[in-house]
Amino acid sequence: MPLQIVHHPDYDAGFAVNHRFPMSKYPLLMEALRRRGLAAPGALSMPEPAPASRLKLAHAADYVDQVIACQVPERIEREIGFPVGPRVSLRAQLATAGTVLAARLALKHGIACNAAGGSHHARRAQGAGFCTFNDVAVASLALLAEGAVENVLIVDLDVHQGDGTADILKDEPRAFTFSMHGERNYPVRKIASDLDVALPDGTGDAAYLEQLGAILPELSGQRRWDIVFYNAGVDVHAEDRLGRLALSDDGLSAREDMVIGHFRSHGVPLCGVIGGGYSTDVPALAARHAMLFEAASRYA
Repeated sequence: MPLQIVHHPDYDAGFAVNHRFPMSKYPLLMEALRRRGLAAPGALSMPEPAPASRLKLAHAADYVDQVIACQVPERIEREIGFPVGPRVSLRAQLATAGTVLAARLALKHGIACNAAGGSHHARRAQGAGFCTFNDVAVASLALLAEGAVENVLIVDLDVHQGDGTADILKDEPRAFTFSMHGERNYPVRKIASDLDVALPDGTGDAAYLEQLGAILPELSGQRRWDIVFYNAGVDVHAEDRLGRLALSDDGLSAREDMVIGHFRSHGVPLCGVIGGGYSTDVPALAARHAMLFEAASRYA
């Protein structure tokens, strides 16, 4: 069975090429996956925009309505990092729906990935840090509300702490949030996850993988997880503009194999999302994001 991949061409909201958020990485990622034989028609699914009722499981109703109507206050747009016009609003609804769909496919097939997602700075009341809606939090709460799962684990390895996910899920005992991130990176004010591991600047492959390898068994020992959401941000890479850590391509590839192999060996369905990545060399960035899909395909 090929790896199930969720994608939509409107994940790309068409930003200028010099924008700090490299929006062109989404079509370039799909090109990279096609070259690797991972994006055959039978492997691809396309989401419909997430309904407002689902978004409101995780976000304040007035904020959801503002995003859908493209009437987000300028103060919040500044915190997000870009204006929320029609293309950005649609993108946020589609990417969130994409993670919900990928999670359903993971429950059915064991593993699936969204070719977007990981918008972990969006909090209950508003977006922030290039994140409009928190797709993983929405998907977690949707599956829990439906009774499709009883215990959800979020493994967030983006270089930035998953403050928004922690904020939204802090009072949900059926969801456990784990973030391993750069200690001195954004956000300045962290919101405590259930488990946070902060790494010093310059952490490289060996120290990173040793730390992660010690934590994964602890997470699996806590309870029987029905699904794990894996935020595979590649901004931990040494060449990332916003990262401050020092992983190599080999280190990233080893990380993906370690996480996916661990949970699939325990029989836990895994939904992968791509998270952050901010290199000025966007084709190289897309190739790093493709590592998640390459590793996941070995367990499909």
